[in-house]
Amino acid sequence: MKILFAGTPQIAVPSLEALAAEFSVVGVLTAPDKVSGRGRRQTPPPVKTAAVELGLTVLQPSRLGSDARREADRLGADLLVVFAYGRIFGPRFLSLFPEGGINMHPSALPLYRGPSPLTAAILQGVDRTALTVQRVALEMDAGDILRQSPIVLDGTETTGSLTDTVAQAAPSELAAVVRDLESGTVRPRPQDHDRATYCRLTEKADGDIDWKRSAVVIDRMVRAYQPWPKARTSLNGEGLVILGSETVDDANAGVKEPGTVVGVDKSRGILIQTGEGLLALTRLQLASRKPLDFRSFLNGAELEIGMKLGDA
Repeated sequence: MKILFAGTPQIAVPSLEALAAEFSVVGVLTAPDKVSGRGRRQTPPPVKTAAVELGLTVLQPSRLGSDARREADRLGADLLVVFAYGRIFGPRFLSLFPEGGINMHPSALPLYRGPSPLTAAILQGVDRTALTVQRVALEMDAGDILRQSPIVLDGTETTGSLTDTVAQAAPSELAAVVRDLESGTVRPRPQDHDRATYCRLTEKADGDIDWKRSAVVIDRMVRAYQPWPKARTSLNGEGLVILGSETVDDANAGVKEPGTVVGVDKSRGILIQTGEGLLALTRLQLASRKPLDFRSFLNGAELEIGMKLGDA
């Protein structure tokens, strides 16, 4: 079975490499190069870099119009395999593939349909998510489920660490489905659309901390918004990024305004009053400075008990 692989970011690279080692991958569809950095250089997406190293044909259309369809059709692929490509496929593009398309989505579909399912799972505080291989459908992430495997969460994951976990686990899931398609043993299961939930693209402003929220919610934010946009507040008018935190049980919590520095726990961190409970800040970074553990941070920062984070 000939495969056209569609993907863009680093999370998809191990899957491309694994599929190319076992199956006939005739080409790769990925996003156009981006201009980035101070030198405004053209930067290829990670999937393109991997595809070139594998000697594969690379397609980078700016839109999936007639020209893109002609280029893809020339490759003669039987199956479209998608992992974080970043665009929705129309019916004319999908009709190029006799075996249709399959898509890797890192959530327990029908939960968290959309572009940021890992971040959404952390923000919701769930104890498990999943890897789901589904049929590519015209409606986003609504296709029949072909394979679904759970991922147990322990409450310490960041979006970055969970992305790494998914990147390493996804190749075997996709390969298993391709084998089932080849052997005719795949068993599609329709999604329960009434249970569907959705997530959206993460925006920079999502990282702004509102200290009136609970310690539990803010702690989830700190983990969910790493590596981007990071959970942010301010100290004495200077930007402050919170890179590590944990909730603290304290019978005296709530006597100060949210955002107030109420003390330092030598083993846990800098204690901040939230709208509900205390949050210990364990790793911090002032604007244009290095990330520091809380002990090192206290050695150089002007931080005193009673100060309020987030004040201008």
